[in-house]
Order: sequence, then C-alpha cells, then structure tokens
Amino acid sequence: MSNGIKILTGNANQPLARKVSEYIKIPLSDTTVTSFSDGEILVQINENVRGSDVFVVQPTCAPVNKNLMELLLLIDALKRASASRITAVIPYYGYARQDRKVQPRVPISSKLVADLITAAGADRILTMDLHAAQIQGFFDIPVDHLFAAPVLLDYFKKWSVKDMVIVSPDAGGVERARAFAKRLNASLAFIDKRREAANVCEIMNVIGDVNGKDAIILDDMIDTAGTTTQAAAAIRNKGANRVFAAASHAVLSGPAIERINNSVLEEVIVTDTIPLDEKMNMCGKIRVLSVAPLLAEAIKRIHEETSVNSLFV
Repeated sequence: MSNGIKILTGNANQPLARKVSEYIKIPLSDTTVTSFSDGEILVQINENVRGSDVFVVQPTCAPVNKNLMELLLLIDALKRASASRITAVIPYYGYARQDRKVQPRVPISSKLVADLITAAGADRILTMDLHAAQIQGFFDIPVDHLFAAPVLLDYFKKWSVKDMVIVSPDAGGVERARAFAKRLNASLAFIDKRREAANVCEIMNVIGDVNGKDAIILDDMIDTAGTTTQAAAAIRNKGANRVFAAASHAVLSGPAIERINNSVLEEVIVTDTIPLDEKMNMCGKIRVLSVAPLLAEAIKRIHEETSVNSLFV
C-alpha cells in the first residue's frame, strides 16, 4: 500500500490518524502544524508528496474554526506541492447542523464550509454520519459518506439482552433507529419533543413500548446531552429496565459531562471520530469504539479504485 499513497493529519485527532495509518501499515507523513504567537497557523509538509495520492485525516471538531483552518491550509500546501489527488478525510464534519435557512438573514454554513474545502484544492471527501445526508450535495466533488452503524452494531450484537428497544430521540431520526432495530431484532420507539431554543429541548412523550425493556437511545451526535439525558429520564419513567445511549459523534460540549454523570444512563457508547481522552477521565459512563478500521478500509479502496459500496451500511 505504500506505493504512491500518503496519510497525514493536523492536530484535530492524531490518535485516530495513527490508528488508521497502523491499520494500513503506512507511517503518517512528516508534517508540521503549529501556530505563531498571534494565533496564525503555520503548516509545512516535510517530505515529498509530488504525484502522491494523499489522505488528510482531520475532523472539524472543537476548536472547530482552528481545526477547519488547519484542514484548509494542509490541503492548499499539498496542492501547491503537486500531490496528484487530495482526499479530505473528515470523520466529523463541523457546521453540519447549519444546513438550511431556518430563519431570515442566516447563512447556510455547511454549504460555505463545503465551498471552502473545495476551493482549497480537495479532490474528494471521505466523511462519516453527516447530520443531514443532503450535505453531500453541497460539494461539487465526489463524497464517500460512511456510517458508524457497523461498528456500533458489532458491539450490541455481543449483548445477551433478549428484550431490547431502540429509541430515536426525535422524529427525524426514526429511519436511522428503524434500520438499527431491524438488524438487532429489537423493537422501535421514539421521543416526541419540542425544542424551545438552540441546545434546549423539552421531552414531551415516549411513543412506543419501553416497559420492562433495555432501551438504547440512538443519535448521530451528542452535543450538550440535554436531549439524550431528558429522553433517558422519560424512558426510565415509562418502565424501562436500563437505558443506554449510542452516537457516532461525541461532541460533549458545555454541561454534557455533568448531565451524563447525573443521569439515569447506564452507559454512553460513542466512536472516536472526535478525541475523548480528557472527557473519558471525567465520566466513567463513556465507552469509545474505534472507526479507524472502517476509515482505513475506505482509504485503501479509494486508493486502489475499487468499490466502497459494501462499507455503506
């Protein structure tokens, strides 16, 4: 695999990038990503990339703007160094929640970010569990959209639970929860909620039977954990035995850790699209599963120009 392929990363999620490189058996390319005293970012590629097929592993997680700028500068540096193809591997795509105008005079930020990445010189995007699938259409370059479901499903299939229910925290996530429940032979429920303001929601009702069952709240991301913990409380009040949460992206901003620690949740299962070492030390309920093998397999297939269709499950 070393012939013509290079993998590099910024500072956003170096542990994940190292796991991907170990899986493919290619060392990370020597790259300098640092900052001047005034905060300007300095990027330098310290080895020849001319004619190489380059993959930049860089989620745009917190600090979002810094990590996004690192990604743009890395892509620009590679383009100016004559890399033959540049694939932006973005396990977590920031600004994805701003994908439409919900009120007057607001930007469609996820479209703007897509334009920036394309203008910087990316030839292809490899990402995972976009908040809205239609964001793929914001790019004028090919997008491979993976899902963390296979990783989460492998974990839950090892359970010996007989009576399980998959719960969507809102009506919009029912399709995801239904597909998950089908693969686990579990029943389905969802939460009817009313959002009062950004990052604030009120749980109204549990639709479906959760009484006497082990419930798994399934979402694409957990941000402030308000929705997840309130949903967990509502499900427990309806008679569920145990309540778990599962999500692809553990944003865990603001009071998220405190809310999870004080909630009825038994465990929160997430992936390593966002680095979590510090937050895991603050919360013993978090279990992290790695998506590195999934991303690495996609990178190998993209480089070899073979189908990645079997990974879209």
